Amino acid sequence: MYPKSLQQLIEEFKKLPGVGNKTAERYALKVLEWDIEKIKSFSSQIIKTKEAIQFCSNCGNFSEESLCTICKDKERDHSIIMVVSSPRDILAIERLNEFKGLYHVTGGLISPLNHIMPEDLEIDSLVEKAQHNLKEVILALNSTMEGETTSLYIARKLKDKVLVSHLAQGLPMGGQLEYTDELTLLRSLDNRKKIEV
Repeated sequence: MYPKSLQQLIEEFKKLPGVGNKTAERYALKVLEWDIEKIKSFSSQIIKTKEAIQFCSNCGNFSEESLCTICKDKERDHSIIMVVSSPRDILAIERLNEFKGLYHVTGGLISPLNHIMPEDLEIDSLVEKAQHNLKEVILALNSTMEGETTSLYIARKLKDKVLVSHLAQGLPMGGQLEYTDELTLLRSLDNRKKIEV
């Protein structure tokens, strides 16, 4: 139906999450309406962003330097760490402007079916942090089977080292933290509970 190069562009847009056939088609056709300078600017910015963004050496958040702005912030409480699976989850929590501690990104969730085991995640580095003046570790992982498995594993690893709490239930089972509305996130943060193992 479309010329080969246009069809290939549509296929590239379909690689983005949540982008199906119709949306990819709309994006590709919109790009064709742009002048060449706008297209060069757009593609150049994608490359610049990819080259500039790295992961914070302390927490795993997106950063343009070795440490992210959150980890460098002396006003934050460095004795409390919230554990999330992805830097996108940090953005969701930060929108609340309520949590004033630091973060730790695991880089995923334990999922034996997908061959993701604890040693594939940033869990050992969290255990190491727990031995250095931490008061609390808040587990803010997705309310899925994998999220609950990872939370339980971390809670067991940190038992007797630091207070471990979990965001209060209220986050929907099977839900993704990054798509949860702010009020639900705020209530979950306020009503977190200690995990008994």
